[in-house]
Amino acid sequence: MARVPFHYVDLRAFSYATEDDRRVEDALRTFLPAEFEVDSRSVEGHNGDRIVTLSARVENADDVRHVLSRLADLRQIDRVLDELDDRVNDNCALFLRLDKQAAFGGRVSLGEGITLRAKVEAYPAKQAHAVENAHEVLSRLRDTEPDADADAATTS
Repeated sequence: MARVPFHYVDLRAFSYATEDDRRVEDALRTFLPAEFEVDSRSVEGHNGDRIVTLSARVENADDVRHVLSRLADLRQIDRVLDELDDRVNDNCALFLRLDKQAAFGGRVSLGEGITLRAKVEAYPAKQAHAVENAHEVLSRLRDTEPDADADAATTS
């Protein structure tokens, strides 16, 4: 993937008092390049419980490509493509919620626990242009994903 139509990608997850912070960080790292820095901030929740916010901002084009390569494993990518008008806001940011438990197991799925926000390049900076650019890159990801059915057919 030569062109990366994203200025940056932000990833964020919360580790609640009942969770292991290291495991939540490992889930977040499913999307990050090796040795990427993860910011950790601890706050007190409404009931006095500890909540740790883990976050990372990916700005380098090669690192953004790495995040996108992980999104290529997203089985619901067609659903995301269909929902782009709702997933890209007026500030040209694409939002995805990813499954934290699946990510801990190395899988990529829509769900709860990890928020991905990607600032989409759009000139002029209009939601419609951002949707077009996001659609283009996500379609390329979908189209380059190996076809599991074809792989199964050749091994049978």
